[in-house]
Amino acid sequence: MENGRVALVSGGNRGIGLEICRQLAERDIKVVMGSRDEEKGRAAAEGLEGSVIAHQLDVADAGSVDRMAAFLEDEFGRLDVLVNNAGIANDDGQRGVKADLDRVREAIEANFLGAWRLCEVAIPLMQRGGYGRIVNVSSGMGALEDMGGGSPGYRVSKTALNALTRILSSELRGSGILVNSICPGWVQTDMGSSGAPRPVEDGADALVWAATLPNNGPTGGFFRDRRPIAW
Repeated sequence: MENGRVALVSGGNRGIGLEICRQLAERDIKVVMGSRDEEKGRAAAEGLEGSVIAHQLDVADAGSVDRMAAFLEDEFGRLDVLVNNAGIANDDGQRGVKADLDRVREAIEANFLGAWRLCEVAIPLMQRGGYGRIVNVSSGMGALEDMGGGSPGYRVSKTALNALTRILSSELRGSGILVNSICPGWVQTDMGSSGAPRPVEDGADALVWAATLPNNGPTGGFFRDRRPIAW
Protein backbone atom coordinates (compact mmCIF):
# COMPACT_ATOMS: atom_id res chain seq x y z
CA MET A 1 0.00 0.00 0.00
CA GLU A 2 1.39 3.39 -1.02
CA ASN A 3 1.63 4.82 2.50
CA GLY A 4 -1.96 3.62 2.98
CA ARG A 5 -3.18 6.46 0.78
CA VAL A 6 -6.88 7.00 0.25
CA ALA A 7 -8.47 8.63 -2.80
CA LEU A 8 -12.02 9.83 -3.44
CA VAL A 9 -13.22 10.04 -7.04
CA SER A 10 -16.60 11.70 -7.55
CA GLY A 11 -18.69 10.42 -10.43
CA GLY A 12 -16.49 7.33 -10.36
CA ASN A 13 -18.89 4.63 -11.50
CA ARG A 14 -18.60 5.16 -15.27
CA GLY A 15 -16.65 6.80 -18.06
CA ILE A 16 -13.47 8.61 -17.22
CA GLY A 17 -14.20 8.44 -13.48
CA LEU A 18 -14.26 4.65 -13.60
CA GLU A 19 -10.96 4.60 -15.46
CA ILE A 20 -9.41 6.93 -12.87
CA CYS A 21 -10.57 4.55 -10.12
CA ARG A 22 -9.06 1.63 -12.03
CA GLN A 23 -5.68 3.30 -12.51
CA LEU A 24 -5.43 4.57 -8.93
CA ALA A 25 -6.32 1.12 -7.55
CA GLU A 26 -3.59 -0.38 -9.73
CA ARG A 27 -1.17 1.88 -7.87
CA ASP A 28 -2.22 0.29 -4.56
CA ILE A 29 -4.21 3.34 -3.46
CA LYS A 30 -7.46 2.70 -1.60
CA VAL A 31 -10.21 4.21 -3.76
CA VAL A 32 -13.61 5.45 -2.64
CA MET A 33 -15.83 5.57 -5.71
CA GLY A 34 -18.47 8.27 -5.33
CA SER A 35 -21.65 7.42 -7.23
CA ARG A 36 -25.06 9.11 -7.19
CA ASP A 37 -26.63 5.66 -7.49
CA GLU A 38 -24.91 3.46 -4.91
CA GLU A 39 -26.07 0.22 -6.53
CA LYS A 40 -24.51 1.22 -9.85
CA GLY A 41 -21.38 2.18 -7.97
CA ARG A 42 -21.16 -1.18 -6.25
CA ALA A 43 -21.61 -3.02 -9.54
CA ALA A 44 -18.86 -0.93 -11.13
CA ALA A 45 -16.50 -1.37 -8.16
CA GLU A 46 -16.89 -5.15 -8.27
CA GLY A 47 -15.41 -5.12 -11.76
CA LEU A 48 -12.16 -3.54 -10.61
CA GLU A 49 -9.08 -5.09 -9.05
CA GLY A 50 -7.55 -3.60 -5.93
CA SER A 51 -9.21 -1.84 -3.02
CA VAL A 52 -12.26 0.04 -4.38
CA ILE A 53 -15.27 0.87 -2.21
CA ALA A 54 -18.42 2.42 -3.67
CA HIS A 55 -20.28 5.01 -1.59
CA GLN A 56 -23.29 7.14 -2.43
CA LEU A 57 -22.34 10.70 -3.38
CA ASP A 58 -24.36 13.43 -5.05
CA VAL A 59 -22.10 16.49 -5.10
CA ALA A 60 -25.12 18.77 -5.60
CA ASP A 61 -26.59 17.56 -2.28
CA ALA A 62 -24.86 19.06 0.78
CA GLY A 63 -26.23 16.27 2.98
CA SER A 64 -24.75 13.61 0.71
CA VAL A 65 -21.36 15.35 0.83
CA ASP A 66 -21.53 15.51 4.63
CA ARG A 67 -22.33 11.78 4.78
CA MET A 68 -19.33 11.06 2.57
CA ALA A 69 -17.12 13.15 4.86
CA ALA A 70 -18.36 11.21 7.90
CA PHE A 71 -17.69 7.91 6.10
CA LEU A 72 -14.11 8.94 5.24
CA GLU A 73 -13.51 10.02 8.83
CA ASP A 74 -14.94 6.85 10.35
CA GLU A 75 -13.47 4.40 7.83
CA PHE A 76 -10.00 5.86 7.25
CA GLY A 77 -9.49 8.98 9.36
CA ARG A 78 -7.76 10.53 6.37
CA LEU A 79 -8.00 11.52 2.72
CA ASP A 80 -5.00 11.98 0.47
CA VAL A 81 -6.42 12.43 -3.03
CA LEU A 82 -9.62 14.10 -4.26
CA VAL A 83 -10.55 13.90 -7.93
CA ASN A 84 -13.47 16.22 -8.65
CA ASN A 85 -14.75 14.32 -11.68
CA ALA A 86 -18.53 14.48 -11.23
CA GLY A 87 -20.14 16.86 -13.67
CA ILE A 88 -22.83 17.39 -16.27
CA ALA A 89 -23.05 18.84 -19.77
CA ASN A 90 -26.68 19.89 -19.97
CA ASP A 91 -26.74 22.79 -22.44
CA ASP A 92 -25.35 21.61 -25.76
CA GLY A 93 -26.95 23.80 -28.41
CA GLN A 94 -27.74 26.59 -25.93
CA ARG A 95 -26.54 30.14 -26.53
CA GLY A 96 -25.57 32.81 -24.07
CA VAL A 97 -27.81 35.39 -25.72
CA LYS A 98 -30.90 33.39 -24.78
CA ALA A 99 -29.81 30.86 -22.18
CA ASP A 100 -32.04 28.74 -20.02
CA LEU A 101 -30.75 30.07 -16.71
CA ASP A 102 -32.20 27.11 -14.83
CA ARG A 103 -29.88 24.88 -16.85
CA VAL A 104 -26.99 27.27 -16.16
CA ARG A 105 -27.72 27.10 -12.44
CA GLU A 106 -27.84 23.30 -12.60
CA ALA A 107 -24.45 23.18 -14.34
CA ILE A 108 -22.87 25.53 -11.81
CA GLU A 109 -24.30 23.48 -8.93
CA ALA A 110 -22.94 20.18 -10.26
CA ASN A 111 -19.68 21.24 -11.92
CA PHE A 112 -18.51 24.04 -9.64
CA LEU A 113 -20.26 24.22 -6.27
CA GLY A 114 -20.25 20.43 -5.96
CA ALA A 115 -16.47 20.36 -6.36
CA TRP A 116 -16.13 23.23 -3.88
CA ARG A 117 -18.24 21.36 -1.32
CA LEU A 118 -15.98 18.33 -1.60
CA CYS A 119 -12.85 20.47 -1.31
CA GLU A 120 -14.15 21.99 1.91
CA VAL A 121 -14.61 18.59 3.56
CA ALA A 122 -11.47 17.05 2.03
CA ILE A 123 -8.94 19.76 2.91
CA PRO A 124 -9.10 19.32 6.72
CA LEU A 125 -8.49 15.58 6.28
CA MET A 126 -5.53 16.32 4.03
CA GLN A 127 -4.10 18.96 6.37
CA ARG A 128 -4.08 16.38 9.15
CA GLY A 129 -1.47 14.39 7.24
CA GLY A 130 0.31 17.32 5.59
CA TYR A 131 -0.31 15.74 2.19
CA GLY A 132 -2.97 16.14 -0.46
CA ARG A 133 -3.67 16.14 -4.17
CA ILE A 134 -6.81 17.89 -5.44
CA VAL A 135 -7.56 17.33 -9.11
CA ASN A 136 -10.31 19.41 -10.69
CA VAL A 137 -11.55 17.88 -13.95
CA SER A 138 -11.91 20.94 -16.13
CA SER A 139 -12.20 21.61 -19.86
CA GLY A 140 -10.64 23.76 -22.53
CA MET A 141 -14.18 25.07 -23.03
CA GLY A 142 -13.70 26.94 -19.75
CA ALA A 143 -10.49 28.66 -20.86
CA LEU A 144 -10.84 32.44 -21.25
CA GLU A 145 -7.91 32.44 -23.68
CA ASP A 146 -10.07 31.16 -26.52
CA MET A 147 -13.57 31.41 -25.02
CA GLY A 148 -16.27 31.06 -27.65
CA GLY A 149 -20.02 30.81 -27.81
CA GLY A 150 -22.40 27.97 -27.12
CA SER A 151 -22.86 25.75 -24.04
CA PRO A 152 -22.75 28.83 -21.78
CA GLY A 153 -23.59 27.08 -18.50
CA TYR A 154 -20.97 24.39 -19.01
CA ARG A 155 -18.35 26.94 -20.02
CA VAL A 156 -19.01 29.27 -17.09
CA SER A 157 -19.03 26.38 -14.60
CA LYS A 158 -15.60 25.19 -15.77
CA THR A 159 -14.16 28.72 -15.79
CA ALA A 160 -15.34 29.06 -12.18
CA LEU A 161 -13.77 25.69 -11.33
CA ASN A 162 -10.46 26.95 -12.72
CA ALA A 163 -10.75 30.04 -10.53
CA LEU A 164 -11.28 27.78 -7.52
CA THR A 165 -8.11 25.90 -8.43
CA ARG A 166 -6.16 29.16 -8.33
CA ILE A 167 -7.74 30.31 -5.06
CA LEU A 168 -7.16 27.05 -3.20
CA SER A 169 -3.66 26.48 -4.57
CA SER A 170 -2.68 29.96 -3.37
CA GLU A 171 -4.19 29.51 0.08
CA LEU A 172 -2.69 26.02 0.50
CA ARG A 173 0.77 26.72 -0.90
CA GLY A 174 3.44 25.18 1.32
CA SER A 175 0.94 22.90 3.11
CA GLY A 176 1.80 19.78 1.11
CA ILE A 177 -1.55 19.98 -0.72
CA LEU A 178 -1.29 20.47 -4.49
CA VAL A 179 -4.32 21.71 -6.45
CA ASN A 180 -4.54 21.58 -10.25
CA SER A 181 -7.08 21.75 -13.07
CA ILE A 182 -6.83 19.12 -15.78
CA CYS A 183 -8.50 19.05 -19.19
CA PRO A 184 -8.75 15.39 -20.24
CA GLY A 185 -9.55 16.31 -23.84
CA TRP A 186 -12.50 15.04 -25.85
CA VAL A 187 -12.95 11.53 -24.51
CA GLN A 188 -15.11 8.56 -25.53
CA THR A 189 -17.63 8.62 -22.67
CA ASP A 190 -21.38 9.08 -22.36
CA MET A 191 -20.71 12.82 -22.08
CA GLY A 192 -18.09 12.97 -24.83
CA SER A 193 -19.89 10.49 -27.14
CA SER A 194 -18.49 7.49 -28.98
CA GLY A 195 -17.37 9.83 -31.77
CA ALA A 196 -14.73 11.43 -29.54
CA PRO A 197 -11.13 10.81 -30.63
CA ARG A 198 -9.66 9.81 -27.25
CA PRO A 199 -10.14 6.52 -25.40
CA VAL A 200 -10.81 6.83 -21.68
CA GLU A 201 -7.34 5.47 -20.84
CA ASP A 202 -5.73 8.47 -22.55
CA GLY A 203 -8.15 10.93 -20.98
CA ALA A 204 -7.51 9.57 -17.50
CA ASP A 205 -3.71 9.63 -17.84
CA ALA A 206 -3.13 13.28 -16.92
CA LEU A 207 -5.74 13.11 -14.17
CA VAL A 208 -3.98 10.17 -12.52
CA TRP A 209 -0.66 11.97 -13.04
CA ALA A 210 -2.00 15.00 -11.14
CA ALA A 211 -3.44 12.74 -8.43
CA THR A 212 -0.04 11.14 -7.80
CA LEU A 213 2.33 14.10 -8.21
CA PRO A 214 5.54 14.09 -6.19
CA ASN A 215 5.86 16.61 -3.37
CA ASN A 216 7.77 19.02 -5.63
CA GLY A 217 5.09 18.80 -8.32
CA PRO A 218 3.20 21.78 -9.72
CA THR A 219 0.25 23.46 -8.04
CA GLY A 220 -2.20 26.05 -9.32
CA GLY A 221 -1.81 24.91 -12.94
CA PHE A 222 -4.08 24.06 -15.86
CA PHE A 223 -2.88 21.03 -17.82
CA ARG A 224 -3.73 18.80 -20.77
CA ASP A 225 -1.61 15.73 -21.55
CA ARG A 226 0.59 16.67 -18.56
CA ARG A 227 1.51 19.98 -20.24
CA PRO A 228 0.41 23.48 -19.16
CA ILE A 229 -2.31 25.16 -21.23
CA ALA A 230 -3.57 28.75 -21.20
CA TRP A 231 -6.26 29.77 -18.74
